[in-house]
Amino acid sequence: MLPITLLSVFGIAGLFLGFKLSKSAMSVLTVLFIAISALVFFVPYNFPSEWMGNMMVFDKFGVAFSLVSLFIALLIVPMLANFNEKPFAQPAEYYSILLFSLVGVVMMATFNHVLALFLGVEILSISMYVLTGSDKKNIRSIEASLKYLLMGSFATGFLLFGIALLYAATGGFTLEGYSGYIANNINQVSPVFYLGTLLLMIGLLFKVSVAPFHFWAPDVYDGAPIPFTAYMSTVVKMAGFAALYKVISISMVGLFDFWWTTLAICALFSLLIGNLVAANQTSFKRLLAYSGISHAGYLLVSVTTAGTGSDYDLLFYSFSYALASVLAFYVLDAVAKATGSEDLDALKGFAKSNKFLGFVLTVSMLSLAGLPLTAGFIGKFLIFSKAIEVQRMAWLVFAGIMLSVVGAYYYIKPVAAAYFKEGYTGGEVEISSGKRLAIAVAVMFTVLLGILPVVFDLFWDSL
Repeated sequence: MLPITLLSVFGIAGLFLGFKLSKSAMSVLTVLFIAISALVFFVPYNFPSEWMGNMMVFDKFGVAFSLVSLFIALLIVPMLANFNEKPFAQPAEYYSILLFSLVGVVMMATFNHVLALFLGVEILSISMYVLTGSDKKNIRSIEASLKYLLMGSFATGFLLFGIALLYAATGGFTLEGYSGYIANNINQVSPVFYLGTLLLMIGLLFKVSVAPFHFWAPDVYDGAPIPFTAYMSTVVKMAGFAALYKVISISMVGLFDFWWTTLAICALFSLLIGNLVAANQTSFKRLLAYSGISHAGYLLVSVTTAGTGSDYDLLFYSFSYALASVLAFYVLDAVAKATGSEDLDALKGFAKSNKFLGFVLTVSMLSLAGLPLTAGFIGKFLIFSKAIEVQRMAWLVFAGIMLSVVGAYYYIKPVAAAYFKEGYTGGEVEISSGKRLAIAVAVMFTVLLGILPVVFDLFWDSL
């Protein structure tokens, strides 16, 4: 509970400090605020874990996802340096909103009461609607914000209606209450409960851009400022999958035969649409958007094995995907600053003058493709290994492996353009020390977890 309190207080403090401090000072202060909020997870005050009448539970799963999300947020904050250069940029606004959004992230990872889930989703969603449209002079940013608001509100309607139906069937709002209802009525579960479960899952699937609920993602990613697109692609997606996994693994295991087919089909659609459409993109940003849809499919494969101890696999894959995505967006941010373009053509020859960023791009794309010696490979191996143990899911694992080959094709395209084609005529792009540190940390963990995944075990076992 203490991290949520601190993030809220820090967000309010940032609103006032942002009008007094410089933009660079606000960036450092935001990093400090997030780091402090992460460290207090280890303060004994947080345990016993039940808070607010058991509405939130700080268990191992919730704390792990919260810490990883805060860590990724730390890596993204230095990316805001280019956005700070815009004359209208006011750090009092977006740094504080970023901190408020993390309150929603922690609530989505630690909720035990679906009303706490709803509050977390709305805190995070409303923050993202504003951040998406924060480039006030860019019509694409405003359009993306409006699309996100409309589609997000639509998804929230599904979520809230699903919660209402679950309450009508069970008379309660807790995850354990739903699990107990299923156990006591295994042969006569109410159709209202089935419908409520379906609507609740649809609402969460919208939030993580799983097909066929993905249509908003490419346009919103394309229009939002690059740092907030990176945040949306990583932290927001991780929070959504943490929430979905909690609902499935704690409440709905007894209805496995009901929901697993739905989620498996959605996973297959996400893999197909994400990988096949990404292969034809000319915009690097939209390529990453469809890449995010395909990786949502892989994460959903892990969710379908809920109840078999796949929480570790889901966390590892989420972290490895987030690290690689952050690196890709750092490269995109540098390219956009140097060339004014976000297209793949802008990458042509870029690595010849920017060897460091060329290396970063290579590590990022290899990990996203799931090739050996990267964290992405270990993540895919863990997910597929767990899924193959469930016999009826062998076909989904086979489809995932085959479509990973397609993914390897379009992930190699940016690297090939950066190293083997001519086009970029500028010099080396200047990178601040804060960005270099964030990039170096992300590269280190991407490679280290690909070679020694046991390092992540130490983190998991320490909680």
